[in-house]
Amino acid sequence: MTPIIFHIDVNSAYLSWTAVEQLKNGAKVDLREIPAIIGGDQKSRHGVVLAKSPAAKKYGIRTGEPVANAFRKCPNLVMYPPNHKMYREKSRRLMEYLRTFTKEIEQVSVDECYMDFTSIADRYASPVEGAAVIKNGIRERFGFTVNIGISTNKLLAKMASDFEKPDRIHTLFPDEIQEKMWPLPIGELYMAGRSSVETLKKLEINTIGDLARADLKLVMLHLKSHGKMLWEFANGIGGSVVQAEPEEAKGIGNSTTLSEDAATVEEVRPVFRKLAESVGNRLKKAGKRAGMVSMEIRYYDFRNVSHQVQLDKPSNDPEVLYQTACSLFLEVWSGEPVRLLGIRTSKLSDEGEPVQLSIFDIELPKEPDEKHKKLKKAMDELNARFGEGAVVKASLMKKKSPAKPENGKTDSVKKGSADRHQGSDKENNRGGHHEREEL
Repeated sequence: MTPIIFHIDVNSAYLSWTAVEQLKNGAKVDLREIPAIIGGDQKSRHGVVLAKSPAAKKYGIRTGEPVANAFRKCPNLVMYPPNHKMYREKSRRLMEYLRTFTKEIEQVSVDECYMDFTSIADRYASPVEGAAVIKNGIRERFGFTVNIGISTNKLLAKMASDFEKPDRIHTLFPDEIQEKMWPLPIGELYMAGRSSVETLKKLEINTIGDLARADLKLVMLHLKSHGKMLWEFANGIGGSVVQAEPEEAKGIGNSTTLSEDAATVEEVRPVFRKLAESVGNRLKKAGKRAGMVSMEIRYYDFRNVSHQVQLDKPSNDPEVLYQTACSLFLEVWSGEPVRLLGIRTSKLSDEGEPVQLSIFDIELPKEPDEKHKKLKKAMDELNARFGEGAVVKASLMKKKSPAKPENGKTDSVKKGSADRHQGSDKENNRGGHHEREEL
């Protein structure tokens, strides 16, 4: 049976949910009908536009731009701060409703999910009719709208749901790819990050169709395994399995929520360096090496993206983990502000196991030479004897904060407690790093 996969995405979720809540409490104006945004002022943690109304979009206001820019474009703009606790409740109720149709739901963020419609398709005249029942039911029951993309795999369903908005249903079946997807700019392809797009444009690959018709060997020469994945995506090749339950963690990882959004690669690298040191040391303590490294991004608006690669040979060296995470980040980063970064490892093996070499097409850092191995071993022994952090690399030492001006304060990065719950109330008042370790 051919799979039927839905991608369901709430239209301008934060603003829609805020508008619905305000109307329920007696508001006379619907934020979705006036120039309005969800964001924060320049002094707050949320100094960028998180969501915008259709009327605000007409002024050229973009999600992710500074709030100050938005007000310059539209002086009479209405703005409200985000309420993540309320958003999580709206999300929970939406997912409960969707599971009344089928339990085959994979939630990928607070406002979007995949649904495997295959087993219930025979209840409806067509997938589009079934999607209409779901979409209209959401609008009538909750007061907000969604887009639903329909295809035979998750990739194409996701691409379809991003077509014209709001409150729409779009199909993107394999026989519709050339007409509907290939004319789109290459930057609209799922997982095509800013760095990858720049590389492809230098190869005169400007549309998704250009990439689909390009020589795969040429693409891989410049973008390695990530280029192969993008080429496959451009040709509509993607997984169709909807994971209704989270996979059990079978590796070691760590992630951290940043005290301020990272907007440049220079801000990201020290974070990955620290995470790699942490994960590498935990692997060593467990006597394990990792064969797979995954990198996780959570953007300023709580969208999550992860990317992974199999290593040439299993490793627990922090330098290998760091370089790999940075490489994965550059492949998929959209250029938007980042609020959380993570490194996870899997396919673990014992340190004592013989290593079988494999050839992969991604360039990864080499294992350190004998001199550096001895140095690392000595550092590990000193830290084990005198406590973690007794000896650290100079590059990881905390820099002294600049002197405070007489009438002001300098910002500093503080480290908070571990937080395993994604989207916990700490997200609403984050004064510093919140780290999550995984095992």
